[in-house]
Order: sequence, then C-alpha cells, then structure tokens
Amino acid sequence: MSPLEPEVPPSGEEIHLPGGSIQPVLLTAGITVGLVGVTTNVFLVIAGAILSVAVIIAWIRDTRRDIDELPLEHAEH
Repeated sequence: MSPLEPEVPPSGEEIHLPGGSIQPVLLTAGITVGLVGVTTNVFLVIAGAILSVAVIIAWIRDTRRDIDELPLEHAEH
C-alpha cells in the first residue's frame, strides 16, 4: 500500500461456529424410534421420547455454555 491509501477496516466480525456434535444424530434416532413405536410398541415410544428429551436438554445446556464463553463484545445490549 502506498502512504496515500487510507487504512481499510476489517471486513465484518469473526463468526463463532460450534464444534462437531453427535447430538443431531441422537435426536434423529430418538424421534425415529418414537415414530416406529407408534405403529409397533408403546415401549419404543417411551424410549424414543426419553432419548429425545435427554438430547434436547443436553443440547441446550451445551449451547448456553458456548454462548457464555463468547467474548463480551458479543453480548446483547
């Protein structure tokens, strides 16, 4: 750059992407087991519902932890 060219500000802010996770696969499996159980066995419905709820709770907990670890400039005003 020549001394006459103005400083260019950085383009946008850094994007935070969460790491990989097995949670979407487990949630899909829980929902699938529950739906199959509707046509076959009530125990599969219960097992699928328990798995789905447990994965959703864990997913929300992990997301809240990730949001808490973000730098302060990402906090809502």
